[in-house]
Amino acid sequence: MNFHINQNITIYNLKVNGITNSSVLQIGSAGSINPLSNLYNTGGFMEAAPEVGEAQAEPYVPLIPPTGFT
Repeated sequence: MNFHINQNITIYNLKVNGITNSSVLQIGSAGSINPLSNLYNTGGFMEAAPEVGEAQAEPYVPLIPPTGFT
């Protein structure tokens, strides 16, 4: 059985609090949603990333609280 659906969707404001790699945001009708996962080397890296070490005692950039706000 085939359904042919014509839709006109107008969205004035859409707020998404959070979306992850495995999330699906659907607006309208979908016959089926097939999972797809791609991994791309967009940085052109040639070797593995270094191992994660212990947390640093101080941040790279000194964090100074903002002043002058009331």
